Amino acid sequence: MGAREDLEAVARAIIDGNRYMVLGTADADGRPWVSPVYYAPSGYAELYWVSSPEANHSRNLAGRPELSIVIFDSRVAVGEGQGVYMSAVAQELTDADLERGIEIFSRVSESHGAKPWTLDDVRPPTPYRLYRAHVSEHWVLDPESHPNQRTSVHL
Repeated sequence: MGAREDLEAVARAIIDGNRYMVLGTADADGRPWVSPVYYAPSGYAELYWVSSPEANHSRNLAGRPELSIVIFDSRVAVGEGQGVYMSAVAQELTDADLERGIEIFSRVSESHGAKPWTLDDVRPPTPYRLYRAHVSEHWVLDPESHPNQRTSVHL
């Protein structure tokens, strides 16, 4: 396995092995906001989460759907950390996208010991909605690069 394949394997393992991602959003004035959310991946290009549409990150995404995402394991020893950095566009799901998305989110949620989710859990009048990020780019830090530099990986 070459260096690029090793880094791609690292990225896949991080996405597959973690349960929370951090969303980086910005409001209409460009003021940044970060939020950790539980996520359900569908492959490596679609990430789903449930949030209140009143949460800062949800309001930010309604007006500015571009976001950055990072997934990392904060329990590793100092100096051994690695993360996957992503650029994406997100949206609140409706109609057929909502049906497909809640199936994915519920399946992953149940596999982690949580309750199943249904369409009724993410439609008005409930306080929650289902969101999806379409990831366009992934990066990891390349430990062979000094100082460590982000390296694009293709997942």
